[in-house]
Amino acid sequence: MSAYTEYKPCEGDWIKAIPSTWEIIRGKYLFKIKKRIVGEVGHDVLSITQKGIKVKDTESGDGQLSMDYSKYQIVEPGDFAMNHMDLLTGYVDISKYKGVTSPDYRVFTPNESEHSPRYFLYLFQMGYTNKIFFKYGQGASHLGRWRLPTEEFNNFYFPCPPSEEQQQIANFLDHETAKIDTLIDKQQQLISLLKEKRQAEISHTVTKGLNPDAPMRDSGVEWLGEVPAHWEVVRLKFLARLQTDKVTIGNKKTIALENIESWTGQYTPTNSNYTGEDVEFTKGDILFGKLRPYLAKVYQANNRGVAFGDLLVYRPKSTLFSKYCFYQMLNEQFINTVDSSTYGSKMPRASAEFISNMQLLLPPLEEQIKITSHIDLLLKKYEGIESKAKSAIKLMQERRTALISAAVTGKIDVRN
Repeated sequence: MSAYTEYKPCEGDWIKAIPSTWEIIRGKYLFKIKKRIVGEVGHDVLSITQKGIKVKDTESGDGQLSMDYSKYQIVEPGDFAMNHMDLLTGYVDISKYKGVTSPDYRVFTPNESEHSPRYFLYLFQMGYTNKIFFKYGQGASHLGRWRLPTEEFNNFYFPCPPSEEQQQIANFLDHETAKIDTLIDKQQQLISLLKEKRQAEISHTVTKGLNPDAPMRDSGVEWLGEVPAHWEVVRLKFLARLQTDKVTIGNKKTIALENIESWTGQYTPTNSNYTGEDVEFTKGDILFGKLRPYLAKVYQANNRGVAFGDLLVYRPKSTLFSKYCFYQMLNEQFINTVDSSTYGSKMPRASAEFISNMQLLLPPLEEQIKITSHIDLLLKKYEGIESKAKSAIKLMQERRTALISAAVTGKIDVRN
């Protein structure tokens, strides 16, 4: 791919030059904004997500729901629907469905039938991805309400190739992005497979041990099954003390559920300090989320701090190695058993009493340490592979973004 042979300067401050055969045209001459209030209920409700337009499940109660969908606006198949109310997390797509969407969104179509909707979709989506629209927005960005006003939309300068060339660019990008998306999908499948493998390794090792020839016995606990004969089965409350004392000392580092990655126990540090009253933890304590969907969130503390929200703090006794306790509670079977005990329809949670009465397997202390070291090494290997996969995904996403940007703005000639 090469550049066009000749360019010309153009109006608009986000793009300086376009191929000499292209035009630069304001949005009001390219698109017709349509706002048709449906006036009745019973239509599919459409959500504009960063993965495209989806039909909303209004029966599940998830997400934001409207009190009156009759005030929503009509969207026909082929219409552009744009969440211009939030240029940070909003998006735009061409609808495949007939339905209704928020009256605050922007629904529009190209004025001329010869224009390629897919070319302009790539252009609009690039406007979000590259934050081109952002500098023309108004509102309060820190509140997620940085919008593109109608006047700015109508006066925005869009590069406009000849109609046939629009189609050629769209076809090229369809083909190239499909190849990139396939490669990204393969890397994401690898990451999912690694997570499953990691969970399986932890579950097997903390319930069966490292010696495949060890004599086994029935644990007497359904979800544990057979375990090494020399291991004890002991309730958590007899192996670790649940911390309940509240602290009111300010400026303590906080741990919140949203900062802990599910199924790995990895923690994303924040600069937030705690000035209220909650349970303090210290190095070696195990934090366990009792609120669904955070039951897979387990964290081994490496310093002092305060457990914020629905985190239980357990302090292992001398017979229980802290990291081994962490892996026992990170065990998928342990978490699924706790999950099955949850109560409450709006925010299901497990009781501290139920969790404290969960059975743990207790090998001799020396064996606990060996098991922990074995799992540490395995997870380090998986983390290395996962890190490479994530880096590959990032590079491919950057390549995809750069390719779209170059094609729709005429920096590269893709006609041949």
